[in-house]
Amino acid sequence: MIERSDEVASALAEGRPVVALESTIISHGLPQPRNLQVAAELEEIVRAGGAVPATIAVLDGVPRAGLTKDELERVATEPGLRKLGFRDLAPAAALRVSGATTVSATAFLAARAGIRVFATGGLGGVHRGWTEVQDESADLDTLSRTRITVVCAGVKSILDVPATLQRLETRQVTVVGYRTDWFPGFYLHSSGEPVDWRIESPAEAAALMHAQDNLGGPETALIIANPINVNNQLDPSLHDRVLAEALTAAETAGVTGQAITPFLLDHLVRATKGASLEANLSAVQGNVRLATEIATSWSRKS
Repeated sequence: MIERSDEVASALAEGRPVVALESTIISHGLPQPRNLQVAAELEEIVRAGGAVPATIAVLDGVPRAGLTKDELERVATEPGLRKLGFRDLAPAAALRVSGATTVSATAFLAARAGIRVFATGGLGGVHRGWTEVQDESADLDTLSRTRITVVCAGVKSILDVPATLQRLETRQVTVVGYRTDWFPGFYLHSSGEPVDWRIESPAEAAALMHAQDNLGGPETALIIANPINVNNQLDPSLHDRVLAEALTAAETAGVTGQAITPFLLDHLVRATKGASLEANLSAVQGNVRLATEIATSWSRKS
């Protein structure tokens, strides 16, 4: 059972645009008190665009689509809040645990709540060295069986981007570039990997969503790859140097499994003196704006 806020429930019932937002960036991605400020800013971007924000989290075992001000503050400040992927939702519900939702959990809950558009920063994907450890984000599996449109700045650049794109192709997840022929590089405007399809407007995104529904077939996601503005990207040479240092440091420290992503991202933040974090936030803000425009176009066509 997913509990929708009154605002979200009314908007969905009336066919007004709604944009889902994940909560891990609030609880695990940013320091306090900036995390709460950013959470409010992202919701305000959605409202300013004429849509309703639906930040998603699990509180006391209850999945929620749309949080009150107090609930948003709780996600931002509660010590020990769990990080929940799709596989964690049932245990959290049964044990009445609270947690912030990752891309996989947010996408699933948003779709179950009747929300079609979801904005995030970067997706998870195939980790470097996959042939040895076979470490792959659950995001890819969930998106291969969840009908939702995800606006993102590509996948985190610490990952194996070519392998991730290959896996998305194998899982029949459509990837389109928004006003670009190149897959974004999260902190960078381009990863250097091409995309097969390109769209120029939110209206074209909405038309593509309708085409998905009309064709039927597997309930796969649509990924709208929206690059960070080139003026706001992390300096490419700095990015490459610091990432190489981070990968070496992780190998030396023996960091593996679920610990590898936070280790690498933390290293990038410290080594770039916060520049990577600013690029991340710029990308998220741009994705939320575009997702709001797409959700608005979608609601007009539905």
